[in-house]
Amino acid sequence: MQLKVLVTGKNRKVASDICEHLETDRGYVTIKCDPNKTALFDLMISELPKVVIICLGDESSVTVQAYNVMRSALSQGNITTIVVTDSDDEKMFMKYTELERVFFLSRPVSLFALYEKLSEIEKTIEDTKDNNLSAFREYVNDGGGSRRKQILVVDDDTEQLVHIKEQLEEFYDVTCVKSGVAAFKYLAKKTPDIILLDYLMPMMDGPEVLRNIHDTSGWEDIPVVFLTGMTEKNKVLKTLAELKPQGYVVKPAKKSELVAKIIDILG
Repeated sequence: MQLKVLVTGKNRKVASDICEHLETDRGYVTIKCDPNKTALFDLMISELPKVVIICLGDESSVTVQAYNVMRSALSQGNITTIVVTDSDDEKMFMKYTELERVFFLSRPVSLFALYEKLSEIEKTIEDTKDNNLSAFREYVNDGGGSRRKQILVVDDDTEQLVHIKEQLEEFYDVTCVKSGVAAFKYLAKKTPDIILLDYLMPMMDGPEVLRNIHDTSGWEDIPVVFLTGMTEKNKVLKTLAELKPQGYVVKPAKKSELVAKIIDILG
C-alpha cells in the first residue's frame, strides 16, 4: 500500500534524506512540513497522514512544545509518530512533549529499522480494515454524565483554528475544519454539541453553511455561534435576526468570552 507520511523537524537534512528514501525506495507519499504550530496544524487536518516523522535537532522547550499542536489529531486518527533524535534531544523532547505515544529512532538513521516499522504499520492498517467486519463490536455506555462536550470549529484561517483549539481543549473535545464542505463531511459522521462558525469564508460563507445546517434533517437543532471580525459585526446582527443562530463572538476572542458563551448555551 502507499502510506502517506508527514515529515517535519528542525533537522532539515535528516528530514530531506528520509523523504528522498521513502519516495524512492518505498513509493510513499511524503509531505514536508516546517516545524511551526500553524503549518503542523494545517497539514494534519488537510493531509491526514498515517505516519508522522519528527526529525529533532538542537531543540528547546519552545520548539518541542510546537509539536504539541498535533496531539489531538494523533490521538484520534490512529497515526503513528516516529521521532528521529540523539540522546540530548530525546531528553528535551520527553521533558516538554504532550504527545501521548511516540517511537524513538536514534541517529544516524537505520533505514532497515525504519522500513521494518513502516511495514508493520502497513500490516496493522490492512488488518484493521479486515477486522471492521468482525462479528463483535464493543460499546461502552458512560451514562452520559462524564462525556466531554464536542465542539466543531469551522474557519478558513489556520491561526484562528490553532488559537481557538488551544483555548478550549482543556474543557472540550475540539475538532477543527477549514471549510463548509469539510464541516458537512464531519456532520455526516458525527453530531457535535455546538458549532463555532466563521462568518466570512471563501466559496461558502458562514450564513450559507448555517442555512444548509438548518435545512438538513438531524442537524437543525445543533447550536451555532458565529465567529466574526469587527468589520462584519453589523452584517452579523442582520443575520442573527434572519437565521437565528445562538449568537456571535468577535475575533480574536478571549478564552473567558468563548467559554462563557459555550456554557451559556450548553450549560
